[in-house]
Amino acid sequence: MASAKFHNTFRQYHRWLGFFLAGIMAVYSISGILLIFRSTDFLKYDYISQQQLSPNLDGISLGQNLRMRNFKVESETPQRIVFNDGDYDKTSGIVNVSKKDYPAPLAKLVKLHKANTNSPLFFLNITFGLGLLFFVISSFLMFMPRAMTYKNGLKIAGSGVIFALLVVIFSA
Repeated sequence: MASAKFHNTFRQYHRWLGFFLAGIMAVYSISGILLIFRSTDFLKYDYISQQQLSPNLDGISLGQNLRMRNFKVESETPQRIVFNDGDYDKTSGIVNVSKKDYPAPLAKLVKLHKANTNSPLFFLNITFGLGLLFFVISSFLMFMPRAMTYKNGLKIAGSGVIFALLVVIFSA
C-alpha cells in the first residue's frame, strides 16, 4: 500500500497542474460555448469574397468549383447564376460569395476544437487530454483507499461514467 507521502505528492502535482489547466479550460469552455451556436449567426458578421473562375460554367460545375456546403442554384439566366450565398457572372467568370464568419480571434477559438493531426493545435489538444486523464487518476490518489471519501469518490465517478455513456448512447 502506498504511503501518505505518496498521496501528498500527488495532491501537490494535482494542485499545480490544476492551476495550469485552469487557463486552458477557460479557453476551451469559451470555444465550446461558441460551437454550440455555430449553426446560428450569433457573433458572426457578413463578408463578401470574390473569386475568378472559368467563364461559362453551368450550375453543377459552379458548385463543384466552389466546394460550398449546401450549394443550391436558385436561378439561372444566360448571363448569370444566382445561388444561395451569392452570384456568378458567366461572361467574366467572377463569383461573389457572401459568407458569415466569426471575427478573427473567435474564429481561432472555434478552430481549437476542430484541430486534427494536420494542425499545430493538435499538440495543445493532446496535452489537455493527457492533463485531464492525470486529473482522473490523481484525484483517486489524493485519498487513502480505505477512507470513506475515496469509496464515495469511486461511486460518484462510476455514476458520472454511466451518465456520460447514457447521454452519448441516447443523444444520436
